[in-house]
Amino acid sequence: MKKGSAIVLAVVVAALSLATGAATAPAQTTSLTIYSGREQQLVKPIMDRFTKETGIELKVRYASSTSLATALVEEGSNSPADVYWSQEPGTLGLVGARGLLARLPQATVGRVPARFSTRSRRWVGTSARSRVLVYNTNELRPSDLPASVWGLTNATWRGKIGIAPTNASFQAFLGATIHLYGEARVRAWLEGVRANDVRFYPNNTTVVQAVGRGDVEVGLVNHYYLYNLLADTPSLPVRNHWFRNGDPGNLVLAAGVGVVASTQKTAAARRFVDFLLSKTGQRLIARGPGAAEYPLVKGVPRRPGLPPLDSVKGPKYNLGRLSADIAPAVKMLLEEGFIR
Repeated sequence: MKKGSAIVLAVVVAALSLATGAATAPAQTTSLTIYSGREQQLVKPIMDRFTKETGIELKVRYASSTSLATALVEEGSNSPADVYWSQEPGTLGLVGARGLLARLPQATVGRVPARFSTRSRRWVGTSARSRVLVYNTNELRPSDLPASVWGLTNATWRGKIGIAPTNASFQAFLGATIHLYGEARVRAWLEGVRANDVRFYPNNTTVVQAVGRGDVEVGLVNHYYLYNLLADTPSLPVRNHWFRNGDPGNLVLAAGVGVVASTQKTAAARRFVDFLLSKTGQRLIARGPGAAEYPLVKGVPRRPGLPPLDSVKGPKYNLGRLSADIAPAVKMLLEEGFIR
């Protein structure tokens, strides 16, 4: 080929490449599908802010963390989900153990304390919460409250306790406690609480509301639900009570997020995860309307009135174990008639 012809051919090829570039280059991600075990009222402001800052629309499927984990397992590599944001690490562990969550970059996982992620890097914590006992301040003083969650089997509390046995956090508390103290002791506790005519509620919010109405005097919940209700009803006569240091009733849990392994939008999915761990995302988690979870990234202050996270002394427990410890808890709850 003559030199002049080669130059002409090169120009033609370059022109064709420019003309077809839009078809051959990777398309810019304009949307993500999020499976959210976090309640819509808590996280929608965060979702909206992400879209505003990035232009990426979010298609969010809201459901319980457990049902979404089940959906991911059933869907496998055909799942439409790009990101799984769970209320609890147990369901993240179950999904991750099946290879359905991709490994996150160490730079992402390293933003939070090591106890709120796993060595496998399949998920990372987005916020922390503590289990607490809420109590009615019209009926009780702090000195009236038990020093340990084990004390709720005392006859003093007959007809006065509310729990949400189907709630993932309650089941996580129970699973961790079984691991730490053994099945026999936890079963005896459940039987003692049941003998005290414990009242069942569908979720943590309804437990706090029942305590506020005086239907029951105390309830086992996560610490932040009280703040959600106080935002609407500042006069609600309910406060949080932490048990003594190291008590299983103070178990510190985490919400967490992972990128679905089958996604074709890995970069955008990671961008969403990084946003949750940015100072903007963490502030919205910690101090948005009604929000009161603990931020996990340094430099983001907690909500005023909350004790420092380091001062909440729960039991020493590896959250990565929850995927294995949830099953014995659910089994026991079924056997003892707490769930059906």
